[in-house]
Amino acid sequence: MQLKSHGVSSSLVEKVTAEVHDFFDLPMEEREKFWQRPGEIEGFGQNFVVSKEQKLDWGYGFTMFSLPALLRKPHLFPKLPLPSDTLEVYSTELKNLSIKIINQMAEALKMDPNDSKQFEDGQQEHVIGFNPHTDGSALTILLQLNEMDGLQIKNYGMWVPVKTLPDTFIINVGDILEILTNGIYRSIVHRATVNSEKARLSFATFYSMKLDGEIGPAPSLITPETPALFKKISFVDYTKGFLSRKLQEKSNVDFMRIENEDSKSY
Repeated sequence: MQLKSHGVSSSLVEKVTAEVHDFFDLPMEEREKFWQRPGEIEGFGQNFVVSKEQKLDWGYGFTMFSLPALLRKPHLFPKLPLPSDTLEVYSTELKNLSIKIINQMAEALKMDPNDSKQFEDGQQEHVIGFNPHTDGSALTILLQLNEMDGLQIKNYGMWVPVKTLPDTFIINVGDILEILTNGIYRSIVHRATVNSEKARLSFATFYSMKLDGEIGPAPSLITPETPALFKKISFVDYTKGFLSRKLQEKSNVDFMRIENEDSKSY
């Protein structure tokens, strides 16, 4: 869905957009100072490369955790050639927006409020920049930074282009919300297409649950008529599994299905 009147000031969005453009306008040798370190996904480079045989996506991105602050890499967040206060404010604004959306979605399902409390101090990651995939987060808020559309969603086996509306955020339901709601809300398979004329630039914010949380269907949604479709695991183990698998279609959700309980472990 596309969200308008979201409460994030247009001046802040404009500052974020300008500063991200400034970073990607830097000479490559300057951007390479923030290159991904071996075994890490954060930094400048390709996203989610898990094997040498994996087909790489075109172009480069920048990945960085912003919340909680203890996850920030000291060689990235404080040293970016961008005003850190803008990113601080933007991160906080999108955290508050994410919590509000998740709570409203939970309320619509008449979930017990305690079932969504794990998101109040959740983990937040920014990716600027995939193979067809769903997002491993609970919620993704996408800000389109230039006029080049390229996002497509999969609907009944067909790829449908998304036309970004002015002054909106694109909101994607992620795998964690599909699992939490026991499949009522479905994560959307999507991809970014390559344009030969001009690079598409977007800023995705992924919001998840707190680090010591547990992922599984909300107890208030489980009944004899609607049994649990997904297993429960710690958020730490979930994240390890997500980062070890290729970013492909709904592989993450499929791994969590109860019928796959005895499948090969990550």
